[in-house]
Amino acid sequence: MNISRALVAPLGLGVAVGLAGCFNAPPRPSAPPPIATPPPVLPPAPAADSGRDAVPRAEPRARSGNPPFYDVFGKRYYVLSSSVGYWERGVASWYGPGFHKVRTSTGEPYDMYAMTAAHKTLPLPAYVRVTNLQNGRTCVVRVNDRGPFVGNRIIDLSYTAAAKLDMLRNGTAMVEVRAIDPSIPPPVIVAAASPSAAASPSATASPPAAATPTAVTAPAVTTPSGVPAASVPATGAPAAATPAAASALFVQAGAFSDPRNAERMADKLRGGNYGKVFVRDDQIAGRRMYRVRIGPVRNVPEFDRVVAALERAGISDAHLALD
Repeated sequence: MNISRALVAPLGLGVAVGLAGCFNAPPRPSAPPPIATPPPVLPPAPAADSGRDAVPRAEPRARSGNPPFYDVFGKRYYVLSSSVGYWERGVASWYGPGFHKVRTSTGEPYDMYAMTAAHKTLPLPAYVRVTNLQNGRTCVVRVNDRGPFVGNRIIDLSYTAAAKLDMLRNGTAMVEVRAIDPSIPPPVIVAAASPSAAASPSATASPPAAATPTAVTAPAVTTPSGVPAASVPATGAPAAATPAAASALFVQAGAFSDPRNAERMADKLRGGNYGKVFVRDDQIAGRRMYRVRIGPVRNVPEFDRVVAALERAGISDAHLALD
């Protein structure tokens, strides 16, 4: 198995220096003023004609990068047999100059200006649509690498893909990742005529507005976060041209069929300084579900703080949820 990259924070080395002074020692000069750390320098902006979505097409599984499982930093990851039906919400990061032209897990050189991504468990290659839930921006990328192996990140985007989602400066964003099945043709988009055009046959037709794509039935599978894929639109349908950002984002700590279990967890969390804790009652596929949620969370640092606190409390499967 070729895991071409593993992002890990370097360990800092602390050095303690003891300063001994004596009674008649001359006064020491004052310390120089601290030097301000310059802001990080980003690579040149992508070319005007770059940032076009990757075009999904049927490809054979890569000979490299697709073992049944592999281990990184003491954790085992199982590669999915298929990407069909996969979707997940969480935090995306991006990687750029330090890995440009380095071999990816498929053996291809990494191109920071291409529309690609790294994922821990999707078969390579795969195509996914990534939506920035904080601003509604979306893009399609080809997954050809493994990672990210830091924190709770679910996907690592190329520099150009991150630029398209407007997440370069922050470095991370809360996103939805949805696999695209190249065998499913995109739905036919039919725009309704405007009332004025319908009333006047001689009126000049205006450009059609973006229409809601036709839903395609997806296989009933469960994502790694434990959310049934059947409860959301299918993977084959492209997102709208300008999707709206999520109105509110939450951390879901658990989901129960018994409301008493949900209330017990909520009561336990309410005393732990996590934020607002509540139980949401939903009907999912004909079943009543009681989901324990925290939030809303405003940004990635807040999401990370809550998830880390839940992990310390023994809740390891918390994930991002919409309102």
